[in-house]
Amino acid sequence: MSLTIEDIVRVFEAKGHEQYDGEPVTQLGHALQSAHLAEEAGAGSALITAALLHDLGHLLHDFGKTPTQHGLDDLHQYRCLPFLRPLFGPETLEPIRLHVDAKRYLCAREPGYLETLSPDSRRSLVLQGGVFDEAQAQAFAALPFAQDAVRVRRWDDAAKSADAVVPGLSHFVRHMKISAAVRSAQPAV
Repeated sequence: MSLTIEDIVRVFEAKGHEQYDGEPVTQLGHALQSAHLAEEAGAGSALITAALLHDLGHLLHDFGKTPTQHGLDDLHQYRCLPFLRPLFGPETLEPIRLHVDAKRYLCAREPGYLETLSPDSRRSLVLQGGVFDEAQAQAFAALPFAQDAVRVRRWDDAAKSADAVVPGLSHFVRHMKISAAVRSAQPAV
């Protein structure tokens, strides 16, 4: 089953009020802050859309609140891909798929990064495979879209403010529409 842009908006309207696991912000607030940071950084619509939707997989399961507290990795970075693949291209999907690995990469490559992670993000890091070793870090860095995934990861990390003022979801729908239009203009492979 694939989602339309209208379906994505409905998911956020129905479940976006839920608390973002272990953080002082809602799921929708986190998504909007991430997309806003991407927009402020001058990212294109595909990457702004990736920032907006990178945690959509959290809203597409029924594992309850804060699955990490129950020792469960919800695999949210993969869970949303089948729903989004017919709509968006790799410029949006790959940074979503790789944003968890980007955390593991940054922990390996950036001194002090691990200490900046929230308690829930540290707990999920263990469930997601832990800090990359050198070979894993090199392999990640060589992937197409790895640097875009790192950008999404940084916006993700910064998008957890309880009192941030950002545009609403309707503002970012245009970026999803632009990204979807680019995808629909690409030849099928």
